[in-house]
Amino acid sequence: MSDIIFPSHLPSRTKIVATVGPACDNESTLTQLMLCGVTVFRLNMAHSAGTEDAQRRLNLIRSAANKLGRPIGVLADLAGPKMRLGEVQGGTYFCDTKIPIRFVRGDKTNEPNTFTTTYEPLIDDLNIGDNVMLADGTVTLRVMSKDINSVVCEVIQGGAIRSRQGVNLPGVNLSIKTLQPHDIVHAKWAVTAGIDFIGLSFVRSADDIHELREIMAETAHQNTGLFGEIPHIIAKIEKQEAVDNIEEITDTANGIMAARGDLGVELDIARIATVQKMIIDTCRRKLKPVIVATQMLESMHTHTIPTRAEATDVANAILDGADATMLSGETAVGDYPVETVQMMNRIAVETEKFITKQSWYKNDANKKLNNSKSKDGKLSVTNAICSAAVSLAESINAKRILIASRSGVSVMGLSNLRSSVQIIGTSHNQRVLNRMNLYWGVIPVLNAPTDPRESLKEIVDAGKKIGRFERGDRLVLVSTMGPTSENHNIIYAHVVD
Repeated sequence: MSDIIFPSHLPSRTKIVATVGPACDNESTLTQLMLCGVTVFRLNMAHSAGTEDAQRRLNLIRSAANKLGRPIGVLADLAGPKMRLGEVQGGTYFCDTKIPIRFVRGDKTNEPNTFTTTYEPLIDDLNIGDNVMLADGTVTLRVMSKDINSVVCEVIQGGAIRSRQGVNLPGVNLSIKTLQPHDIVHAKWAVTAGIDFIGLSFVRSADDIHELREIMAETAHQNTGLFGEIPHIIAKIEKQEAVDNIEEITDTANGIMAARGDLGVELDIARIATVQKMIIDTCRRKLKPVIVATQMLESMHTHTIPTRAEATDVANAILDGADATMLSGETAVGDYPVETVQMMNRIAVETEKFITKQSWYKNDANKKLNNSKSKDGKLSVTNAICSAAVSLAESINAKRILIASRSGVSVMGLSNLRSSVQIIGTSHNQRVLNRMNLYWGVIPVLNAPTDPRESLKEIVDAGKKIGRFERGDRLVLVSTMGPTSENHNIIYAHVVD
């Protein structure tokens, strides 16, 4: 009999991604975050002091997860190209609508009202009429004139700026590549370190995803025997070009992140809510997991209770159909990382009580499943099996759906149906189990046998020991774990004896 580990606590069905930073940079706090509901940890490579620091944090996460006996996903988030102001004289400057601002080439200047940036092609890429956004979009400039070495901008919306603050160029066709040299180094490390997901910043087209996948595949080939597969790519939607190309990007990536920080600067802020809904809808239709990120519980950096607007924002992301919600600075550098995760879990649980009872929510899930039919009007075998399993489970009032999967594709399809019946996922592949932590409503279980009937028996036995299952409970088992040459799709009902 396998030493199967059944989770003693079932967190929210909506998965929680938490960023690791100084506020939780120890095994004790990471363990608390897991117990409170975190299923995926994010390593922000932009703020990491190199791969050695990222490896140290990865080791802490894996150690804590192993001691708890649960699979945990890890996302390495690539920095991408960063555009920042150079040094501002005196450290700060107030942009006045009456005084034009000039950008020049180089890395420093002493001229009044004149600035440099870390983005070398800035002068070449900008044209008259283009907007330049500073200080997270609080300051807006518009290009009035241009010569070979400088551009002059009028100040449309004034405000204070500081040295090294970010620069955004919404709508500008940028010449810079998505993958920078430091990103390639970090991507290669992610392959050899066994990272589960890799976040690709600054995505503009599917070609960016193909390039990253080729680099990682070559790295895996060169390190034969280390890991059999490469991390799944999560494309971060944070530019207008990505929104314009959302269909092909979603088709090509393994998952999507609605990165509302830069997206809120690149787009008119009034559009953010509707664009978020569009991104989530696209992912649901294409059976890809989607994360909603940035400022979800921002005030909990320094407070133990979020604002009502923030609580509503988290709930609305779940109502829209997000698989996961993400915490950034709240857990990385905030004063209350554990309390923030507890709060996000509470909001998710309450929201899920509502949506699993709503017929419109179920109808929406079925509609998206039907939209995934092939050109001949037929569902794939996997989707048909998942749909039948959910129908059976709900008709007999099953306690759980148990699914064994080789690749996790069937688990993702089952998750996408948003059943009121919680899903227990098993696989012989540890990486697949880790990735299940991003799928809505799925609880991955360690050490379950690959044979479906043995898996069912041992999960039931383990669940009975901790009071999770009782005599008379009904379960539905789904398996797509047959031999590669003849896959067997199995569904059957079981009554706990």
